[in-house]
Amino acid sequence: MTSRFEPNRRQFLRAAGGFAAVAAMPAALTACGGSSSSGGGGKTLRLVGVADQQKALDELTKLYTQAKFATSYAPTDQVQTSLRTQLGAGNAPDVHVVYPGSGSAMSMVEIAQAGLLADLSKQQWTQAIPAGLKPAFQLEGKTFMYSAGSSVIGAIYNKKVFEQAKVEPPKTWTELLDVCDKLKKAGKIPIALGAQTAWVTQLITYALVPSTVYAKNPQFDAQMKAGSASFAQSGWRDAMNMYLELQKRGFFNANPNGTTYEQQTSMVATGKAAMAVQVSAVLPDFRKAATNADDLGMFPFPGADTEAGVWIPAGVVVGLGVSARSRNADAAKAFIEFLGKPENMNRWAQAVACIPLKRDANSKIDPVLEPFLPFIEGNKAVPFMDQAWPNAEVQPTHFAVVQDLLAGKTTVDKGLAKMDEIYRKKS
Repeated sequence: MTSRFEPNRRQFLRAAGGFAAVAAMPAALTACGGSSSSGGGGKTLRLVGVADQQKALDELTKLYTQAKFATSYAPTDQVQTSLRTQLGAGNAPDVHVVYPGSGSAMSMVEIAQAGLLADLSKQQWTQAIPAGLKPAFQLEGKTFMYSAGSSVIGAIYNKKVFEQAKVEPPKTWTELLDVCDKLKKAGKIPIALGAQTAWVTQLITYALVPSTVYAKNPQFDAQMKAGSASFAQSGWRDAMNMYLELQKRGFFNANPNGTTYEQQTSMVATGKAAMAVQVSAVLPDFRKAATNADDLGMFPFPGADTEAGVWIPAGVVVGLGVSARSRNADAAKAFIEFLGKPENMNRWAQAVACIPLKRDANSKIDPVLEPFLPFIEGNKAVPFMDQAWPNAEVQPTHFAVVQDLLAGKTTVDKGLAKMDEIYRKKS
């Protein structure tokens, strides 16, 4: 998730190389249930989506009149395993979740290379994909994934908790440490961390690395691919040490490795914790858990000691693809084409708090994302890190390294050396 931005609209779009991890947002395919025969007439399409996108897809499948749907939704962990197993066994749903770019088992590149995704290149909406975003959607010039837009990673926070502690959203790393200290003294958990849920482990790193790595070396991804850079000898080391500093100062909840995403969400929504570093696509979950959704806001998580040095991560949100082995491929592709209409991209984007792939006068952006727009428009946003990784093993290695760091089972140097080893692994 790697090119740099151009002015204004194109600047943002380049950032969205993808987040194979909101890319990593986990799941159990049976965990969140689904619905049967929603929509209109025609063929029945089996659809497997990610739980945090259920609201958008339930609305859109009901609007679509050319097919019926048997839908199921799950958080992402098991989507990465269960669905991939179905794909390989020839038992895939007609339409299913796909992660942008490369870097995870269910990423577009990984499954398209295996011949498991249908080509969507002839659809009209694909013409609007900006050049900087194409690596998230395309392999060898062909489009294999649909996505409605891009999300950001930052701190989702409880405004009332901040008000009670008399603090404001920080704009530098030093200010962040000061805010966390005041929140802790006020009797609140400064940062809720649900690291038992593997994909949550990556988010603080991803929030910091744009400032510690890319703001100083925009060519880092290209240098990694060329073998002239490494995780261990880069700003990744600073980001990991900053991650641990938050823990050492007591700014996380007790036992992050024993805390789930759902518990993390509840802590912030109920005011037990002040904030959580998360991807904007899960805002609906936090709002659902809150007594008053307006109590929640979001701000860029600063990874530098100066405002000018703060950059942010922004990436294409999890999307959908059509199984290459679907017996209803034409009907499934027709549904994707329907999703590609501007008004439907806007519906999806509003439901999951992301920025539409194609913005126009009718586009509506969730107000909580406004603090991120100056970074996007100011060429200070970069794609989610994993989208540019060469294989699907680096991401889970990163998860494990963070969990081991939090548990005191490894060091930053050893953890990054392991990530470098896996990055260089030959398939």
